Amino acid sequence: MRRILFLSIALALQAATTTATAQEAGVATEAIPSQPLDRALNALSRQTGLQFVYGAQAAGNPETRAIPAGLPPDEGLKRLLAGTGLRHRYLNATTVTIEAAGAPASAPAPAAPGAAPDAAAAPQALAPVQELESVQVVASYSRSLEQAVDIKRSNIGFSDSIVATDVADFPEQNLSEALQRMPGVTIERNKGLGTRVNVRGLPSEFTHVSINNLATASGSGGRDVEFDIFASEIIQQVTVQKSPTAADEEGGIAGSVLISTARPFDYDGRKLVASAEGAYNSISEETDPKLSFLASDTWGDWGALVSFSKAERTNRTDSTSGINFRPMFRFLEASDPRGSQAAEVLERDAGIVVRDRTDRDETGRIIFQDKVGDRVYLDDQDKWGATASVQYKPSNRFSLTFDAMIGGYDTTEDEYDAAAYSASSRSTLETIHEYDATTLSEHGMVVLRDVSYTATQHEFLSKERINRTDYSQYSVAMDWKGDSWGIDAMLGYSGAEKTLDYANLKHVAYAPSRTRWTGNSGETIPSDNPDTIDMYDAPQAYLFEAYETTLEQVTDDKYAAQLDFSKALDLAFLPALRNVQFGARYTDKSKERHYGELKITGPAAGDTSWVDTRTLADSPLQWVSDIVPGGAYGVKDLDWRQVSNEYARGAFRYPGFATPFDEGQYYRVDEEVTSLYAMADFAFDLGSLPLAVNAGARYADTAVLSFGYHPVQNADGTTGYTDSPVSRKGGYDDILPSLNMTAELSDGLLLRAAASETLIRPQLTDIAYKRTASWNSFRFTDGNPDLLPTTARQWEIGLEKYLENGGLLAASYFRKKIEGVVVNSLTGVVEDVAVYNANGTLNGHYDFDVYQPVNADGSYEVDGIELIAQLPLSMLHGALEGFGINANYTRLDSSLAGESDLGISTPMPGLAENTFNFTLYYDNDRFDARLSYNHKDEYVESIGYNMYPIWRDAYGQLDMSIGYRLTDRIKLTLKGINMTDETTGGYTMDPSFPTMYERSGRRISLGIRADF
Repeated sequence: MRRILFLSIALALQAATTTATAQEAGVATEAIPSQPLDRALNALSRQTGLQFVYGAQAAGNPETRAIPAGLPPDEGLKRLLAGTGLRHRYLNATTVTIEAAGAPASAPAPAAPGAAPDAAAAPQALAPVQELESVQVVASYSRSLEQAVDIKRSNIGFSDSIVATDVADFPEQNLSEALQRMPGVTIERNKGLGTRVNVRGLPSEFTHVSINNLATASGSGGRDVEFDIFASEIIQQVTVQKSPTAADEEGGIAGSVLISTARPFDYDGRKLVASAEGAYNSISEETDPKLSFLASDTWGDWGALVSFSKAERTNRTDSTSGINFRPMFRFLEASDPRGSQAAEVLERDAGIVVRDRTDRDETGRIIFQDKVGDRVYLDDQDKWGATASVQYKPSNRFSLTFDAMIGGYDTTEDEYDAAAYSASSRSTLETIHEYDATTLSEHGMVVLRDVSYTATQHEFLSKERINRTDYSQYSVAMDWKGDSWGIDAMLGYSGAEKTLDYANLKHVAYAPSRTRWTGNSGETIPSDNPDTIDMYDAPQAYLFEAYETTLEQVTDDKYAAQLDFSKALDLAFLPALRNVQFGARYTDKSKERHYGELKITGPAAGDTSWVDTRTLADSPLQWVSDIVPGGAYGVKDLDWRQVSNEYARGAFRYPGFATPFDEGQYYRVDEEVTSLYAMADFAFDLGSLPLAVNAGARYADTAVLSFGYHPVQNADGTTGYTDSPVSRKGGYDDILPSLNMTAELSDGLLLRAAASETLIRPQLTDIAYKRTASWNSFRFTDGNPDLLPTTARQWEIGLEKYLENGGLLAASYFRKKIEGVVVNSLTGVVEDVAVYNANGTLNGHYDFDVYQPVNADGSYEVDGIELIAQLPLSMLHGALEGFGINANYTRLDSSLAGESDLGISTPMPGLAENTFNFTLYYDNDRFDARLSYNHKDEYVESIGYNMYPIWRDAYGQLDMSIGYRLTDRIKLTLKGINMTDETTGGYTMDPSFPTMYERSGRRISLGIRADF
């Protein structure tokens, strides 16, 4: 039996690397090193779009010669096969057979080198192949890893990829969680769900994200993309590119996430895939459905594809949080007797004598506990996404493609919160039961661990957050190529609309109580004061304060147009220059935001009759363990009664109620960017060392126009705004050079190096030219249209060893020097501002400080190492056939010390020094299994009160996946997320001062997949 192997990697994977446009032009844009035949053809297939067919048993898998970049396909094939005893011939315009040089030719070769034969010759050419039994490569996890390695090897710069099988067939809940398997990629988790993506430890807003070469809108307040809105099932391939070329749209300081959706000619003819899944959450005890399908077909020159995914998720999280440090100046600066009593208790119970109650360097080092909150969250999420693609491809030289991606992400989060606010405005210290003067003594700090307070503010909060996000993306791409040239064009639109509806029913009771830290959180209990209460069982003591509502609407639109031209060269006077490419891109981005808030205090507009008269007991109460599914509170042995959000929304929102928008919170930012770039590919030998070099530069010119209302106070004491939005222009331009190089030191051993300058643009909320006023704090906060982007000069060098059967060992060192980080700063003073009392009387004239986001002076450096090991274990012993490991490790370091008014040295917020992922897998024709563990070190999440670094604990999670093919077409899967039921936590400065403790539980899913 003769076996035929189809190598169609480029058709199974839509190229998302920066060289993709030139690759579609029909020339080998990247040098292909010497390697086994099957892998060399994989690389050439990706670059040219050709499909290769060869008899694996008859032809073998000989070592091929290296070929330089910039060659037409026919010439590249000739050089690739020279000395192997094999030849190539075209079966049709897109299919090439590889056979022994002495085999009889059943179809003519192309008329001229580099030109594919007419498609009319295809039936005659295909006849001999149809007589043979063919075996097409079946998708598997190990195969997807090999394909990702092929992409990494062929890319001129540093990159890592995951492809369809890995993206869609792992137990992630969204695209963010799929990306965490990649080297240098970590995710931010929120209540058990991956949300934003961090590349190499840098903040998420430092990462540039695009889908089908179009920068993505997600409706967030900044530029970072909220990955949790995207279903991973509709994604075909993701490449994280860490060293840009000039052809890239800016590049991002952390890196670029390049996402591709599927197209019909990615598949060989008709393709139908459908899957269904049910997932069970161990805390909510709910089972959630997920459905997806893909249908694709080609007929002649045309092809069409549609895909759809819909998932529901009900997730419960039990948490204690809000247990942060509070500086003692909260009490010491209060008017007497509150301030003086705090000083007396400090001296009496802890021996602390306060020299100056107004000196915050002194009082900011005496710490008490801010509050303790026991919270239950219930997230109901409904997510759907769909893609469509129509392609016209009359030959391998021309294609026209329309891509569409639409979807929605609707979530309702109910939060039931029983909290004790120690630092209430009515309270002060009563008795210090325990204090700690040793743990943080190096900073001169004393922490009051266990304290009774005179008037703790106890709260029952029923919060409801409704988030509706609709996104859409449409693009038309043209690829047209000649023998040695290529033209690519793209027109696209990306948009998102987001609505956030928030409500909080608040009841408050002031009474003495005792609050203290415990092993992993904190607790509030009755104190010795006779007026104390059991905060969890005293509904008559809680008075209605308000039913607070906010409403926010964000519209995010982006239009883009791009044109690229590439030309393969063969110059006698400069033989090393193989290809040049240049192009232009124009983008027009607009983001508009409306926001408003209103408090309901009675049964009608303006009515305040409920305030301080209605109690918690006047509403129907339910045990929190009954309001949400899943039973008892899982963090402590507690239960309490609250008002359900369902009742609150119906009872407290009077007829005709609507949350009005506040003109002072409105902004709109328009941004236009025009970019030009040019780059060249070189291939030459340095002695016996083959080198491939890509060098270029990108010029980007940016114009900004932003709008916002500015506040004024009317003579009657009310706050007003300018009659129309105030606008202001800004702008900047940049030249971004880049250099990427690879050298094959020996068979399969590559030296890779890169250097570039990149940027990330400032947050649109920071650019917005609006002014908000804090009349009580005598402070204005302005946007700043003159902000410049944050830039980075970076370089990287690494070694990559490519092994048989898709194995890879790689190590690299990178360094980034980052300048122009955006920080908030005092930029001016407005003198003699009139401030009025609530009754309209003049309070006085005051000088108002003006704060703005500005680009900070100086720079800081981030450096790190990345290690990758992808090893099929059969290379060690035949008995391990089918087993393999996929592991990566990243270590980071930063020169930046976090901002702390007390001079406490902290690393850069968000930067985890060590992260690693380890996957052990096994697969064969019928069965596959994977265990994956990902770990992220502790990191500074924020700096409380600009003084105290708040850390997020190190977190590791074990996931698993098992699959069994019932038939060749039907597969059964069992998946598990967080199998060890890990909790997330945090602390302030030292683990003995925990800030949060959160459980989100395990998630087990059972699914079935049909593939036709």
